[in-house]
Amino acid sequence: LGLVATDGNTDTRNITTKTDFSKEHTQWRHNIHAEVLYSSSEGESTAEKYLIANTNNYKFNEFDSMFFAANYEDDRFSGFDNQITLAAGYGRRLINDENAQTLDMEVGPGYRISKEEDGGSVDEAVLRLGGKYFLSLSENSGFQQSLLSDIGEDTTISKSITSLKAQINGRLAMKMSLTLKHTSDVPDDVDNTDAETSVTLVYGF
Repeated sequence: LGLVATDGNTDTRNITTKTDFSKEHTQWRHNIHAEVLYSSSEGESTAEKYLIANTNNYKFNEFDSMFFAANYEDDRFSGFDNQITLAAGYGRRLINDENAQTLDMEVGPGYRISKEEDGGSVDEAVLRLGGKYFLSLSENSGFQQSLLSDIGEDTTISKSITSLKAQINGRLAMKMSLTLKHTSDVPDDVDNTDAETSVTLVYGF
């Protein structure tokens, strides 16, 4: 959770919340990620985004798996009303030392539905390439880098998340993160690349 509010000469509001749920079973690995971002300046909204992503891995063994993924994103300033992406394919854990570092890769076909603000829809098949790396820096801190790219014939959407988390006590931590999202084809009045830098308070259950 992150919150910045200013009043007086400048009236701004910045709120960001993110939730991650992960569960590891003998045969399955589940991950659900959700986030909300809202910013306003002088009473007018400047950013508003809602995202939920679900990935399930069926593990054949310690390293190989089949993944199934579904993403829904509603970004009011992206030029699209919302985007839904479904994908499935092969996943591989290249490094599996959960106490020190892990590296996961995935590749497979998918399908993206992009609802336009005028009511139209752009649908296309995509190739999903993804990777996630975690490194334990100490008993109380860790580094994580994730990359995801959905490559379509007309539009390629790539996202990078770099984060550093430091534990404050048993359940509380501070997290610094940089998120970059690049969309190759956007409406004329929309930038191709979005960047989000945040410092947030993390509570682990």
